Amino acid sequence: MDFLRRKSINLDITHRCPLECLRCQRWSSFTRHGKKVPGEDLSTENFYKIVNHFEHINFCGQVSDPVHHPKFIEFLRILNKHEKSTNIHHATGYKKMEWYIEAFKAHPNALWWFGIDGLPKDSHKYRVNQDGQKLFDVMVEAKKHLIKTPRWQYIIFNYNENDIQEAQDLADEVGIPLLLLHSGRWFGEDDPLKPKNEGYSLNRHGKIGYIDGKKVTGS
Repeated sequence: MDFLRRKSINLDITHRCPLECLRCQRWSSFTRHGKKVPGEDLSTENFYKIVNHFEHINFCGQVSDPVHHPKFIEFLRILNKHEKSTNIHHATGYKKMEWYIEAFKAHPNALWWFGIDGLPKDSHKYRVNQDGQKLFDVMVEAKKHLIKTPRWQYIIFNYNENDIQEAQDLADEVGIPLLLLHSGRWFGEDDPLKPKNEGYSLNRHGKIGYIDGKKVTGS
């Protein structure tokens, strides 16, 4: 009964994503095996049903990136009109800056999380096909249009574990909170992406970082 009374929901609203993140469900369950990612776009009709029931919508990216739903900006306007809160997890950066500005203005109270794993110049080493510098620029631009300051989400890997302080300094410089995430999605102990520092690797997901000036530790 508690499940039926909950007022928030996590949605994967499409099947599209141009990235090939090397440990995400899209890659590990489908594309690495030569399989097409199944699914379809959530209809506006069904989205309204969700909005009428839930107070908070979290747009995730388990097998897709929400901005690649053809009606995503329309969805944001619907949420804004109905005064619903929302979080958006985004990593591709494949839209034009003009599109992003329109999306930010569609729901200024939305909280955007930008997945840039490492310094912008290196993030493509995990998020294959990502332009990290472009996405970083989009994140900085978002501050001009959003009421809630966007977040920089940084998963710790072998190639970026020694860049954390530099990333923190960069985040401080642009005034955006940095969230460091520990991952547990490793293909054994010899996984080339796994950090050498054992403290940055988990058997399950956790996090450590700074959000709104407060330290967040693993749980």
